[in-house]
Amino acid sequence: MGHATMRVAVVGGGPGGLFLATLLRRAAPDIEVTVFERNRAGDTFGFGVVFSDRTLAGIHAADPVLREALARHGRHWDQIEVRLKGERIRCGGNGMAAVSRHTLLRLMQDRAAHSGAELRFDHEARLAELGDHDLVVAADGTGSAIRRELAEEFGVDLGESVRTAAAKFIWFGTDYLFDGLTFVHERGPHGVFAVHGYPISTEVSTFIVETDEESWRAAGLDGFDVGQPPGPSDLASKAYLEELFAEQLGGRRMLVNNSRWGNFRTRRTERWSTLAPRPVALLGDAVHTAHFSVGSGTKMAMEDAVALSAAIVEHRADLGAALAAYEAAAQPSVRAIQDSARPSLSWWEHFGRYHDNFEPWQFGYHFLSRSITDQRLARRAPDFVADSHRAWSSGHGAEPLDSELTLAGVTLKGRVLTVAGDLALEPGSGFELALRSGTGPPGRHWGARLCAPDDEGGLPAALELLASLVAAEPVLVAVYGGTALTRTLLCEQARLGHRVPVLLLDDELDRDRAVTTVLAGRADLVGLSAEARRRWEEPDGQRDR
Repeated sequence: MGHATMRVAVVGGGPGGLFLATLLRRAAPDIEVTVFERNRAGDTFGFGVVFSDRTLAGIHAADPVLREALARHGRHWDQIEVRLKGERIRCGGNGMAAVSRHTLLRLMQDRAAHSGAELRFDHEARLAELGDHDLVVAADGTGSAIRRELAEEFGVDLGESVRTAAAKFIWFGTDYLFDGLTFVHERGPHGVFAVHGYPISTEVSTFIVETDEESWRAAGLDGFDVGQPPGPSDLASKAYLEELFAEQLGGRRMLVNNSRWGNFRTRRTERWSTLAPRPVALLGDAVHTAHFSVGSGTKMAMEDAVALSAAIVEHRADLGAALAAYEAAAQPSVRAIQDSARPSLSWWEHFGRYHDNFEPWQFGYHFLSRSITDQRLARRAPDFVADSHRAWSSGHGAEPLDSELTLAGVTLKGRVLTVAGDLALEPGSGFELALRSGTGPPGRHWGARLCAPDDEGGLPAALELLASLVAAEPVLVAVYGGTALTRTLLCEQARLGHRVPVLLLDDELDRDRAVTTVLAGRADLVGLSAEARRRWEEPDGQRDR
């Protein structure tokens, strides 16, 4: 028995919407698909899109359009390069490819049209005019008009939360060709600025600049009206940054395309679809975002399209089941990416501190280990990790956990302490230190014990308490509890901001994560209960490097 004709309206002609149209038409040619795009066919904001080799299998299996675009028009590389203080640190094992957004859109438009989808450009569709479609798909980006209509006109609650980052960013291009993904860090006369650069063709590279708000304002880059309609670019910021990065650009130009400062907004949404007032599914940036230092929004949108297409084809007679299947298939991977993106975004909010405190090798290791452990990084880039260990050993005389550290006149034989109640001990050296949540006893050595908050909303109060504890001159600050991110931020504020040695208390640490913590400079010491230390010595436990 044949199926009744289904009509699908895709609002948004970016890669996610176009890919969905192609997949639906190829899998079920009797489904009518119309793509509504508010811009003209040749209009493109932004420069390039970048993909990790490890994440493309599902997209390539669904349709070859992206693989062909990358192979014929893109650039591929294996190494990440970090530049600062006159040095260049390289880390291999990071296979990636990038292509011009304009080229990718043109190819995907052709592919969707060839598959039988109708493409309507210069048309800003609204729900009211799409009543003759069985399903509306909102693929209209982070400022989604369809999502806004659902909330404001129909009271649909999708369980949305949005977090705005502290760091400022602006998107440029340049005719300087980077070899691959390159991070450039400069402290200029007004503060710290960093670049994410990567080639997208044989002629152009993407050139994203990030900075903190203090540096941005000090440089006088806050004069451009970002509220005006898309189109004009911030030419004053272009001129300033061209001068700041002139040596890195080798005299080449920066290119503009709707280039203006913003703060990255991470959007998390519990529900990606609704059946009332009518069936609507959301995909891509319209329903979720992850910071560009970890996730490609284009890749995530295209993966959403794969999941939504499969769900519609399988459950076309029951849209409720189709939309439930779509969410079940697509949400877990997006949430995992967003979870890993938060520590990365936090790193960019604090990179000026790392630039000023770390030697180039440790800065590079700290950056590349922000969401991966030493052993996992070593499997990907053994030479980079080996070089980082050698740099540590040359300065400390031993591997990270075996390095000596002098505290309160006692030289510790390693970086792992046993914690028993309120005491931090190293039996081999005779070191014993009382840990207190308040001020220590006058005239005696003591350590400040500080609980990290369960979420970032509690950080201001925790940082204020840290400052008061440090003022009482403890030998060290011992941080425990909270989340991995809040513990790290407190540890780094104590160590890099207040210049006080830090003991990270965490019985869940294995040797690998302990090595990563110390080698990256996130803490000076790790503390474990006697039981947790015994687990380290079990035959099947992990061994230090």
